[in-house]
Amino acid sequence: MLRRFGEDRRGVAAVEFALVAPILIVLYCGLAELTMAMMAERQAAHSASVVGDLVAQDTSIGSVELNDIFAVGNAILRPFPAANLRLRISSVKADVNGVPKVVWSQGHGMGAMAANATPGGFPANLLAAGDSVIEADVSYSFSSPIQQVLPTPISYADSFYLKPRRSPEVTWTGP
Repeated sequence: MLRRFGEDRRGVAAVEFALVAPILIVLYCGLAELTMAMMAERQAAHSASVVGDLVAQDTSIGSVELNDIFAVGNAILRPFPAANLRLRISSVKADVNGVPKVVWSQGHGMGAMAANATPGGFPANLLAAGDSVIEADVSYSFSSPIQQVLPTPISYADSFYLKPRRSPEVTWTGP
């Protein structure tokens, strides 16, 4: 009887599946979580790029219009939650020595930069003396809904630099 049981191969596939299935399920969930994290990062970067581009297309901007533009940025992030999206728009102009200085800055969930401050991480030689650029900064914290492979949030941050299109500089008219 014991000999016949040892030679029986009918349940081998079921046992192999039982050993391999948990690994495959974790791998599948991990790939799904990583894919969602990459999509969230792309959507957040696209959101900041669009917000900066909309500001760069204007000659002057106020707080009401900028709040509407920030709402567009939140809408672009869908289907991901916009509660963790932080945006900042700043107008940066190079002084006579070519040193970039903040002219105005407004944040949406992110603090504004101080006027006349030199922005950190600004690319060298991006601006010549007197030139202006719109800097759009984004920060997003992605929390996976599955939380099997990525149990803690992943944070992304990026900056975009866009030249004003219709005037040499976008001026701030709001309070």
